[in-house]
Amino acid sequence: MERARRPGPSVRTRVVEHAGDSEIEREDRLVTEEPLEIRVRVGGLEPRRAWVTMRTPGHDFELAAGWLVNEGLASPSTLGQVAYCTDDDLDPEQEFNVVTVTLTGAADLPHRHVAASAGSSACGVCGKDSVAEALQIVSATPWSGVRPGADVVRRLPDALRERQVVFERTGGVHAAALADADGTMLVVREDVGRHNAVDKVVGARVLGGDPPAAACLVLSGRVGFELVQKAAASGIGSIVAVGAPTSLAARLAREAGIELWGFTSPGRTVNYC
Repeated sequence: MERARRPGPSVRTRVVEHAGDSEIEREDRLVTEEPLEIRVRVGGLEPRRAWVTMRTPGHDFELAAGWLVNEGLASPSTLGQVAYCTDDDLDPEQEFNVVTVTLTGAADLPHRHVAASAGSSACGVCGKDSVAEALQIVSATPWSGVRPGADVVRRLPDALRERQVVFERTGGVHAAALADADGTMLVVREDVGRHNAVDKVVGARVLGGDPPAAACLVLSGRVGFELVQKAAASGIGSIVAVGAPTSLAARLAREAGIELWGFTSPGRTVNYC
């Protein structure tokens, strides 16, 4: 049987660069985009598909754990074993693209997460049954600690950028980080999907035995409402973004008690009170 090769975060490709009148043939790197199927085992039953998303391979267990916590389907205390699926009927390409999470002491999955739900690398809410359900906030205990002030906020995007290793190679991924109120980076993750990057940082904290709540979530791009939902589900105190929030993101942040900052650079940031 052919042995599977674990996919990496980027792949080599040949390109021809046109600049002025010159043409230069060279090697480049593209960010890897592959599907990840998340299966959930509850109460000793056979695992069932809960979600399929397009992601950048790497930190797959963190992505699965963070997604379950941010969707309100699990808490850190109910997360059991997380492992790649070893079913005999998987072909080599699937071997590292299917993750099974065992939940302990958990109820059955809601109906909308039992079907063959799927999402693109740009979508964090595909598969929701209704608009009303999509707008619900699964909120943890609101953040009660110190939040970063404007002087710290303005430094955070550059601190994140310095740690974006895959972006440096490919220019094709988003990044998310959790940080303390003083700007100390706790964890940084990259992915082709904004929502995946957020799930990965939350999953990293949970699988590391730490609470997912933090003073600040830092984002390399814009803020959509699904990212505010995830921050609320993890008890995060503030969101700092390089880009702008949407109207719904700002509304949900206010309702969840999350301080929201956008258009952030060393010289400027905007607080959406």
